[in-house]
Amino acid sequence: MKKKLPEWVPENAGTGFTTHILPLYKSRNNSNPSIVQKHIKDTGEIKKKINESLSLSEYKEGVLAKDKVILARAITLVESNADKHFDLAQELIKEILPFTGNSIRIGITGVPGAGKSTFIETFGLHIIELGKSPAVLAIDPSSTVSKGSILGDKTRMETLSKNDNAFIRPSPSSGNLGGVTRKTKETLLLCEAAGFDVILIETVGVGQNEVTVRSMVDFFLLMLIAGAGDELQGIKKGVFELADAILINKADGNNIIATQTTNTIYNNTLHYLADATPGWKTKSYTCSAKNNIGIDNIWTIISQFVDYTKKTKIFQDRRHQQTITWFKNMLHEEVLNQFYKKDNMKSKLDTVISEILNQKITPVVGVKKMMS
Repeated sequence: MKKKLPEWVPENAGTGFTTHILPLYKSRNNSNPSIVQKHIKDTGEIKKKINESLSLSEYKEGVLAKDKVILARAITLVESNADKHFDLAQELIKEILPFTGNSIRIGITGVPGAGKSTFIETFGLHIIELGKSPAVLAIDPSSTVSKGSILGDKTRMETLSKNDNAFIRPSPSSGNLGGVTRKTKETLLLCEAAGFDVILIETVGVGQNEVTVRSMVDFFLLMLIAGAGDELQGIKKGVFELADAILINKADGNNIIATQTTNTIYNNTLHYLADATPGWKTKSYTCSAKNNIGIDNIWTIISQFVDYTKKTKIFQDRRHQQTITWFKNMLHEEVLNQFYKKDNMKSKLDTVISEILNQKITPVVGVKKMMS
């Protein structure tokens, strides 16, 4: 009797399409029942972590134990906009706060196509060799339909994502300006509590608005490429004046001369910009993330920066200011939420918008009307 093949096998596939189904646990491990039982137990525990509701203590213990499954669930919890998750998420953040603050926080932004993801993977593998444990918070552009991530950085950092010492969390930007999500700060704290000692935040990378990440990191790296036209603009405000270092990527092959030229231009023009960090002169460097050239130098620069800022107490002062900024941002958000939750606010808002569209009032008058 001919065996029935899976439904996904093409009809009349013939011998050229090789497929068969392995019986469950029919392998060399059959001779060792304990291995089979362990596999069943481990699989069951993972399913439990994913499917069952977790208590505050289970979340906390899992995060502190560096359990990646529970860490991922904890991040999902704090990213949730559901009211039912808010209290538990905030309790969790409060519980893990004493275990945070021991990492180096690095923000990475740059023009699309600069090779940020390739750099992060190469850089992450390098610092793992140095005994570090990196967590990557990759903020992806969001679908305007589903609000989910479009790019999915785990697929672009395949080698790093498979390393036991690394953790990668792609999150949709959900249309937020500044290149990061509303909950990036909380996610960062969870990763710190889990014991990851280098936190890399990769922003969406859409241009000069990628500045919000500056308010939550210690070191801010701007990545560029030669020939993008930015070198012609010389002294550029915005994201340029916030960078602690500029990195010209793709210094390989036929692009080496162009990269070196661009690097020289940037270093000449950076003299005209104020220091992003007092006493630390921002400089431009080159690298090839693809060929792992210059990566070790970037880690040396970051280490020197951390040593300098800790010695001068800039490091701690900046962390304190970032906490204040975080509080104020959350306060502004909550004020807006409470405003829109007021009775009949939606109908009133629709009325004012209609008046504006019909040119009965100006948007400025519409704001005054809503606030009254």
